[in-house]
Amino acid sequence: MTEHEMMSLLKIDLGIIGTAYDPQLGQLIAAAKDMIAREGVALTDSIEDAQLVILYAAYLFRKRATNEGMPRMLRWALNNRIFSRGDGGNAP
Repeated sequence: MTEHEMMSLLKIDLGIIGTAYDPQLGQLIAAAKDMIAREGVALTDSIEDAQLVILYAAYLFRKRATNEGMPRMLRWALNNRIFSRGDGGNAP
């Protein structure tokens, strides 16, 4: 999935219509990828991994306003991605 497609889906998730937040959202997508990689996940071009990045970026956007902890669903998705392959998530 391209960066543009991820940006479009993130904007839909957040209910954002215009382009005013595009620079910030692009930064959040990049940060989400880095933070997921720090968890030990080698991201691929799969739709599943793209969705994980979008979920994480949406969490980062919402967190700045609410300061809530990571949603359980996102933590579950990360853990599932890390441990489902039995190698710490680093298989291609």
